[in-house]
Amino acid sequence: MEVVSSLIDLVSERLGGQALLASDEFFAPKENLLKPGRGVFIEGKYTEQGKWMDGWESRRKRGPGYDWCILRLGLRGNIHVVVVDTNHFRGNHPESFSLEGLEADPSLSADTLAMKEGWTEIVGKTKLQGHTENSFEVASRKRYTHVRLNIFPDGGVARLRLMGVVEPDFGLIQETSGLVDLASVKSGARPLACSDQFFSQPWNLLIPERAVHMGDGWETRRRRGPGHDWLELSLRRPGIIEKIEVDTNHFKGNYPDRCRLEGCLVSGGADATPLPADAPWKEILPEVSLEGHRQNYFQKELIAPTAVNRVRFHIYPDGGVSRLRLWGH
Repeated sequence: MEVVSSLIDLVSERLGGQALLASDEFFAPKENLLKPGRGVFIEGKYTEQGKWMDGWESRRKRGPGYDWCILRLGLRGNIHVVVVDTNHFRGNHPESFSLEGLEADPSLSADTLAMKEGWTEIVGKTKLQGHTENSFEVASRKRYTHVRLNIFPDGGVARLRLMGVVEPDFGLIQETSGLVDLASVKSGARPLACSDQFFSQPWNLLIPERAVHMGDGWETRRRRGPGHDWLELSLRRPGIIEKIEVDTNHFKGNYPDRCRLEGCLVSGGADATPLPADAPWKEILPEVSLEGHRQNYFQKELIAPTAVNRVRFHIYPDGGVSRLRLWGH
C-alpha cells in the first residue's frame, strides 16, 4: 500500500488560483508564481526589461519598503505547508518573506483587498535561500480565500505552493442535473492510499476539468503477477452515490479492463487515515467492463444506494483512469 499525501496546492492555477495584484513586476509577471513545475532557466533569453525569468521578479528597490503580491486561492481551505520556491533565482532572490491570509468574498476586487483589514499572519518574516524549495509548516488551521506574499526588500520567486486541505462552501458547489460530484476536490474529497502510483498520482482523478493528456490522470505500472490495483478516497461529507463516471480520456491501449467500487460509512470519515482491509466495505458498483478513451457511465448497474464517506475504487488488473466522478446527494 502506498499512502497518498492528503494535501493539495490550494492556490494552484489549475484549481482556479489567481495572482491579482503586485506592488511591482518589472522583470517577470506575478502570474508565473502559480504555473506548474518549478520553473525553467533559458540561457541568453532576454526581454526589453532585462533577463527573462520564469517567476515573479520585481526591480531593485532603492528606498524604504518591500514588495508584495495578493493571490486568490482556487479553493478555500486550511494551509498546512507553505513552499516558496526560488528555483534559478540565485543572486536576485529576496532576503526574506512573510505570508498573510484572509477569508473574504472571492468576488472582491484586488484594490479592495489591498486596503481591507483583517489580514492575519500565517508565516512571520523568515529568511529565504536562493535556488531552493523553501518549505515551512504552518501551525494555524484557519480558513483562507486569499493570501498576501511579502518579499523583503525585493527580488524574484519562481513558484508559491500552499499545500493544505479544502474546506468547501457547500452552498456554492454547483449541481449537475440535481447531483453533486462527491469525489471532486471542490467537494473536499481527497485520496488517502492506493496500491500503486508509478506513472501519475491519484489526485488527478478529482480535478474538475477533463484531462488534457495521458499524464493528467492516475496510472499504475503493468502488473506482472496476481492481484489488481485500487485507490481509497475520503469524502468530505457522507453522501449517497447515484451515478458513477469513469473517464478513461487519453488512455487508449493502457486503460483498465474492468472496475468496481465499494464504500462504507465510518466515524471521522473525513480524516486522513486509510482504513484497514477488514473495514465494513459494501459493494456499490459490481465489477463492470470499461472502454478506453471515453466517459464510461454507470447508473442502473449500481446496487441499492447507501450513505458512505469512504470509497475504494478497484481497477482490473491495472492501467490508467483520467477522472472519477461520483454523482450523488
